[in-house]
This record gives sequence, structure tokens and C-alpha cells, in this order.
Amino acid sequence: MKERYSDGIISSQAIAARRSVAKQLKDARKSLHLTQEVLADMAGTKKSNISRMESGKYNPSLDFLVKVANSMGKEINIHLD
Repeated sequence: MKERYSDGIISSQAIAARRSVAKQLKDARKSLHLTQEVLADMAGTKKSNISRMESGKYNPSLDFLVKVANSMGKEINIHLD
């Protein structure tokens, strides 16, 4: 992992949240039998952006996450614990 992930600059809680969102989006894409390329076309972005987002190492904007989710007919719901 990049240095910024292991040296405490980004908290472990933030990393866990990012990975959770990435996994949920990836699982949703796979459940619809979509490739990253097809999802990128549907969302109006590049495949590399979808790949980076799904890796959990990319910090996409909330607007981007909503756009990707909506392109799959999904919604983003945020729960604060």
C-alpha cells in the first residue's frame, strides 16, 4: 500500500469505510453481471476510474459515488453510528 495508507495520515477508520463502500459497489456491479467497462460507459466515466474506486485506494467524491450507484439503479445510503 502507498506510504500514506500505512503511516497514519489516513486513519484506519477512513480506510475501512473506503474499502466497505468499494466492496459494496463492486458486489452490486457483479450481481448485475456488468463489467467495469460497461459500468463506466453507463456512468459516463472511464474504466480506470471504476477500477480505482473498486480497489479502495481511490477517494471518489460523493457525487461520483452517487452517479455510479444510480447508473446501476442503486442508491447511496449513509449510516452514522
